[in-house]
Amino acid sequence: MSTVKQKILIVDDEPDILELIEYNLKKEGYQVFLAGNGQEGITIAKKVHPDLIILDIMMPKMDGIEACRLMRAIPEFKNTFMVFLTARSEEYSEIAGFNVGADDYIAKPIKPRALVSRINAILRRNSSTDEVSDNKVEIGDLVIDREAYLVYQDGQKVVLAKKEFELLYLLASKPGKVYTRESILKNIWEDSVVVTNRTIDVHIRKLREKLGESYVATVKGVGYKFELS
Repeated sequence: MSTVKQKILIVDDEPDILELIEYNLKKEGYQVFLAGNGQEGITIAKKVHPDLIILDIMMPKMDGIEACRLMRAIPEFKNTFMVFLTARSEEYSEIAGFNVGADDYIAKPIKPRALVSRINAILRRNSSTDEVSDNKVEIGDLVIDREAYLVYQDGQKVVLAKKEFELLYLLASKPGKVYTRESILKNIWEDSVVVTNRTIDVHIRKLREKLGESYVATVKGVGYKFELS
C-alpha cells in the first residue's frame, strides 16, 4: 500500500456497521470518515475528497442510490470509487446501483476479512502494475493495442472484428469495473438504433470463443466486467 494513506468515506445509518467497517479499514492503514445519511455523505465528501465511498442503499433523508447519482454528476467525483453496501439481495437494487455509477456491490452481513480484501482490490485498480495507457493495455497475457487495433495473447496475434476489439478494450481498460449494458451500448455503439442487448451478448460470446472463458465475466442482470481468473 502507498505511504500516503488513502481516504475512505463510509455512509450508513447503522452505528454498529460504521464502527465495524471503520475499525477494520483503519487497521489496514486507511483514513476513514463517517456519515449517517446520503446528504451528510455528500457534504463530507466535498470536504475530504475520498478515494473510495462505501454507501448503504437504504438510509433516511437520502438513500445511497440518490447520493451516488448526485455525486457522479459532480466532476470531482467522476472517477471516485463508489461501492454499495446493503442487506437487500433483490436483483433490481443491484441494477439500480450500477446504473447510477457504482463500481462494486457488497452484501450484508459484513464479513470483515472479505470486505477489506474487496476494498484493497478496488483501490489497487488505480495503482496496478499492469500498464494502462491511452492507446495500450497490457494485462495478464494480453496486449491490447488500440492504435493498431491489434490484440496479442501470449505473443500470438488474435484477430478481432472492430466492435469486438472496442468492447474488449473498454472492459480491460478498467479491470473489475462492471459495465452495464446501457453503458456498453453508449460507449461502443453510441446512438445506433439497430443495436440491442442481443448484439452485446453475441460480441461477448465471440470474444470468449477467441480468447477463452477466463477474461470476461457476466454480472447477472447487470452487465459484464473484465477479470483475470
